[in-house]
Amino acid sequence: MSTTLKRVHGFLAEFDSVQDLYHAAEHVRDAGYQRWDVHTPFPIHGMDAAMGVKRSKLPYFVFFGGLTGTCVAFTLQTLTQTTFWSDIGLGFLQTLAETYPTVVQAKPTHIWTLPAFFPVMFELTILFSAFTVLFGLLSMIGLPRLNHPLFVSKRFAKFSDDGFFVCIEARDPKFSQEGTKSFLEKLGGKNIELIEDDI
Repeated sequence: MSTTLKRVHGFLAEFDSVQDLYHAAEHVRDAGYQRWDVHTPFPIHGMDAAMGVKRSKLPYFVFFGGLTGTCVAFTLQTLTQTTFWSDIGLGFLQTLAETYPTVVQAKPTHIWTLPAFFPVMFELTILFSAFTVLFGLLSMIGLPRLNHPLFVSKRFAKFSDDGFFVCIEARDPKFSQEGTKSFLEKLGGKNIELIEDDI
């Protein structure tokens, strides 16, 4: 006989309307909970503020990803197409520039031909920024994830149709089974359910 070990994921509470959920989110935020989320069938204006969600750090990662793309493009082009390296005494790098010289209509091949580098610099800036957005976002929100503990709840399927839910996770420092359940009851939560996850 095999037994499946389970761990508590948290409490899931259902609310009747957007207003009830919004006010519940404000109370959960004010109570000092940190590991919790709301689930709704559509975006609710102002919910970020009601939950106390801070501005994402993703734009900073994207900025440095784009800056990296610009630097990579500039370095790649100066290594392979200019005489800059021999001008500053790094002649061994000049062999790279001599490998793929780009001389168009007798234009000079030195560092001051920078405007010719702009298209490649622009493209790599966008490419590196896009990859940073994709992989940074996925890592920050914990995806890909094949399953979520909330999927075991039969009532939770309503969240994509007409259900409004708050889930307070057990890994929150303030979480306690009795205290959190009674707190959600005071907020007007219905069908409060203890969600367990297979280990």
